[in-house]
Amino acid sequence: MRRDQEVIFREATRADLPDIVRLLADDPLGATRESPGAVIPEAYFTAFDAISKDPNNSVIVAEVDGAVAGTLQLTYIPGLTYTGGERAQIEGVRVASEQRGHGLGQALIGWAIDQARARGCRVVQLTTDRQRPASIRFYQKMGFRPSHMGMKYHLKDA
Repeated sequence: MRRDQEVIFREATRADLPDIVRLLADDPLGATRESPGAVIPEAYFTAFDAISKDPNNSVIVAEVDGAVAGTLQLTYIPGLTYTGGERAQIEGVRVASEQRGHGLGQALIGWAIDQARARGCRVVQLTTDRQRPASIRFYQKMGFRPSHMGMKYHLKDA
């Protein structure tokens, strides 16, 4: 992202899904689990529609000069911990490979943190795969700390 490039953060639309899926697949891990292409699977549209209907969930895109160059999912989770405080969960963060290292990721995450702060959230949390050391360094540079150990149970494999 050059200084002269305009960046717009907005809620994604169904029409953005091919670009979002392309971004999700644009790394070694994503390439093994996503299905980009001329026709993307209907399951992406079903998931997007469910997210769109949930007032605590949104898919955000970052447009650079009119093109989708980044994305994330932002979910607000009510909870009893933190004295009943709400938390924001950031997931599915991707920046187009040609935009990496130029500040777009920092701007995107900073935007999400600002949204959480404005909503009154007590915590912003995210996960990243241990196989992404550059991402881990990036999030730590932004102030995130590895405070918990995340675990997954993949139902398809069980």
